[in-house]
Amino acid sequence: MDAAFTAEQEEIRRTLRELVTKRCGPDEVKTAVRTPAGYDAALWSALAEQLGLPGIALPERYGGVGCGSAELALSGEELGRALAPSPLFATAALAAPLVERLGTEEQRAELLPRIAEGGLTAALAVPGTGLATALGLVGDNLGDWSGGGRAGGVQAKLSDGVWRLYGQAEQVLDGHSAGLLVVAAHTGGFARSRTLLYLVWEGVAGLVRTRQTSLDETRPQARVELRDVEAELLGAADDADVPGALAAVGDTAATVLAAEAVGAADRALERTVEYVKQREQFGRAIGSFQAVKHRLADVYVQVQAARSAAYYAAWAAGAESEQVGGLALAQALDALRTAASEAVQLHGGIGFTWEHEAHLYFKRASSDELLFGPVHRLRARAAERAELFTPTGAEPTVAV
Repeated sequence: MDAAFTAEQEEIRRTLRELVTKRCGPDEVKTAVRTPAGYDAALWSALAEQLGLPGIALPERYGGVGCGSAELALSGEELGRALAPSPLFATAALAAPLVERLGTEEQRAELLPRIAEGGLTAALAVPGTGLATALGLVGDNLGDWSGGGRAGGVQAKLSDGVWRLYGQAEQVLDGHSAGLLVVAAHTGGFARSRTLLYLVWEGVAGLVRTRQTSLDETRPQARVELRDVEAELLGAADDADVPGALAAVGDTAATVLAAEAVGAADRALERTVEYVKQREQFGRAIGSFQAVKHRLADVYVQVQAARSAAYYAAWAAGAESEQVGGLALAQALDALRTAASEAVQLHGGIGFTWEHEAHLYFKRASSDELLFGPVHRLRARAAERAELFTPTGAEPTVAV
């Protein structure tokens, strides 16, 4: 494994950091999240036109850049530094890979170029609060999260050759503004129970989308209600391995989330170090106190360890034998929570006010853990995949 980044990857990082630093400061973030879309449309257009970010991991034949998960993760790290609100994660890390993996050639040719150019945003809608389970991050994806024929899920019914959806999905990332929804729904009743994915366009009759009040405003969520909504089956066959596809996409998504968390943690640490160099107590900067140095040194070590885990996960993404995205995410969320907590503490009285930007990082750590964790379940799932606690040999016999 060559851990060094290529010149192209470094250029992506440099260009993106310059753009985000110039156009996405703390005040701009707070303004953007309060718009109806929940993000700065002008910044999103710039990311699409100048960098091709929405299609960075899509094949060139569909209008994408033709890079891979590593470049997508690097982009996530830079956006995470500023907590820049954008539909990149929901579109490029969740919805687009599912269209590419399961869609027909006609669906890919129609949708992926529009996503790559930034003109179409997309979101993944799964029933209830089962996003982490659906993505295979905290347990086996058996499809039971999709409702299983019970109330509370999303049901699909084929009537006169047209698929129609009924039900509700919570916690749909960017679901209120996405032009296309990829909806997971249960069908087949008890005789042939299975979960399939469907395409639902904005504005279709019976679709009701409501933006929810969320802990982290920089990652907006929506409740999606489907009231006899006409939908299109994603793919040509109704026996596709949807749970398997979701789990594969989930590993890459966890890698991008881990990189975002590392970027956020690193920036929170940087701002805290800057502050303790300026804030004085007893006639000297508080950053010169040994106790403060030790605390920040511990945070630095944790952030660097999380960065190494995220980079390895990005390098290994796509290999079934190396699905370590969930473990990297657990490490990164721990690092972000620690960095944000120390930022709040070491900024003193002002750090405890909701208006201070340190709370944006703390809310991101807490929100991501609620959506994709918790951390101990991410680690338990990684241990289960690695068979750490599975006996490798026969049980020893005991003489009586």
